[in-house]
Amino acid sequence: MKVVFMGTPDFAVPTLKRIHESKYNIPLVITQPDRPKGRGKKLASPPVKVEAEKLGIKVFQPENVNTKETIELLESISPDVIVVVAYGQILKEEILNLPKYGCINVHASLLPYYRGAAPINWAIINGEKKTGITTMYMDKGLDTGDMLLKKEILIGENETAGQLHDRLKEIGAELLVETLHYIEKGQIERTPQDNSIATYAPILNKSIGNINWEKTAVEIHNLVRGLNPWPCAYFEYNSMKVKVFVTEVCKETKEGNIGQVVKVNNEGIYVSTAKDCLVIKELQFPNKKRMKVSEYLKGNEFPTGIILK
Repeated sequence: MKVVFMGTPDFAVPTLKRIHESKYNIPLVITQPDRPKGRGKKLASPPVKVEAEKLGIKVFQPENVNTKETIELLESISPDVIVVVAYGQILKEEILNLPKYGCINVHASLLPYYRGAAPINWAIINGEKKTGITTMYMDKGLDTGDMLLKKEILIGENETAGQLHDRLKEIGAELLVETLHYIEKGQIERTPQDNSIATYAPILNKSIGNINWEKTAVEIHNLVRGLNPWPCAYFEYNSMKVKVFVTEVCKETKEGNIGQVVKVNNEGIYVSTAKDCLVIKELQFPNKKRMKVSEYLKGNEFPTGIILK
């Protein structure tokens, strides 16, 4: 089966590798253009491009995939299927209808829940206990196509978005190859999504990380996990924005107003919330490295009694 692969970030790399290992013919990989990265703003290649070049696969990086040039290129290849994993551009119907078996997407949620750009983060922020991977036929809607296969997993109570991302990218790779196998055998079943129960996971921005101490400790703990490693939850202290990476929920009752620091020791910074205390265990001050609170306290103080914002 001839497979054209479209993907861009690290999440898509295991799927490309597994398709290649499974001996499918991959004549072309389409990925986003190289972009400036880091403080030096040097051009950096997308992880999928780096992997494709290792595997000796031709790479194409259009600014806009929906051009006549791309369509003519795809028509010349005549793929049986296009696999799309976190590519980063919407495909027009002309491309969706081009492959013999259609365009197959790997989505990091149990559809129809958490359609959209950030399903891993929002599943954790919302305190979900389970999530998974869904493979589906793409249509002109946003993650609305017919579902093919699903794999469900449990989310650890302290698991971060980064950790869950790394588990799901491997599961997605296996599920996609399984999906291709059933498509090739003509044994795949399509299941329409129930739009009445669909939910959305919108793209993240930095402002969402501003901690609201009027929420419960569990809700804030979920926000911290869901935004780790990016864009990170944070609070303001002495006019500085302090990022928070690791927290715990403490059921111990402490007197104090909402947002008040009620205890500080090597275990962490204890902050009163709407319910229970949140223990900040790892943080990062501006222009400093990420560190445990115990490490920070070796050369610094963090006062009790103050109200965090």
